[in-house]
Amino acid sequence: MVRGKTQMKRIENETSRQVTFSKRRNGLLKKAFELSVLCDAEVALIIFSTRGRLYEFSSSTSSINKTVERYQRKIKDVCVNNNGIHENTQILKDGDMSMTKRIEQLDNSRRKLLGDELDPCSIDELRQVENQLERSLEKIRARK
Repeated sequence: MVRGKTQMKRIENETSRQVTFSKRRNGLLKKAFELSVLCDAEVALIIFSTRGRLYEFSSSTSSINKTVERYQRKIKDVCVNNNGIHENTQILKDGDMSMTKRIEQLDNSRRKLLGDELDPCSIDELRQVENQLERSLEKIRARK
């Protein structure tokens, strides 16, 4: 006979809930112990019952407090690294925006030099394009 899948919902009967908690708690503690032994992992498990009773397991020879302190230091380091990554990301985004603007400016200049989109240009802009073309022609003639 195959066991059916247990539906995950709160057990309404208080006695059944307490029995299930006790069985599953013992199973969880056993699995934590097995994981620490088989994989040589540092495992800390903290369980509070609905009545507020504490159950804990620690694989380290010292105590669960040292494992929790190690966890807190690690989390703090990760948060510091994430802040640095966020700052770097913002710098890169700013650089990307400025490069995009520069590309647009260069593209507009290129179009003007090629003679495209000269209609909306003012007289001063047309003179600048003319001067730039003359300088470019002088450089080309100097190379020959």
